[in-house]
Amino acid sequence: MSRKTTAHLFCSANGVVESPNLWQFDAFGPEEGELLGRAIAGGTDVIIGRKLWEEWSQYWQGADANDPFAQFINPARKHVVTRTLSGDLDWNSTVIDSDPVAYVKKLQQDGSGDIIVAGGIDTTRSLFLAGVVDALTLTVHPVVTPEGRRLFDESVPVTRLRLIDSTITSVGNAVLTYALRN
Repeated sequence: MSRKTTAHLFCSANGVVESPNLWQFDAFGPEEGELLGRAIAGGTDVIIGRKLWEEWSQYWQGADANDPFAQFINPARKHVVTRTLSGDLDWNSTVIDSDPVAYVKKLQQDGSGDIIVAGGIDTTRSLFLAGVVDALTLTVHPVVTPEGRRLFDESVPVTRLRLIDSTITSVGNAVLTYALRN
């Protein structure tokens, strides 16, 4: 049986997913925290890009042990998509030293627990479009931002999606979960 693989990104109304801390403002309430908590609840493994791994490893290792995200991310096995890091990594992390799509497919067949794709943008895009991410959740915030990278930019061909879940939160976010449409 294949392990469930999911990704969750925050998104502006015009599709920007980069640096949500710069535009989320007051559009993150208790419902968003609860939804995010449910999304990571069964996760035991995290696929993460190098830049995000470097940021998070510096921050989360020293974070308050009572923080719910720290309780998830610190013990989780991290699998780092990188071309520049090699060898042994700290923070319960392993370098993906082969094709990330093939690596995740193999990981899906081994072990137990869900696999969470935490980013970065290129990693999430390539794994989703390759069909190894079962569900992609976008929390669309009611804000338009003039700058930042989009998950699906001009490099992505027309790709049909299937909406598998949707919720509108009290702060006005649309939480949309998609799968690739066959």
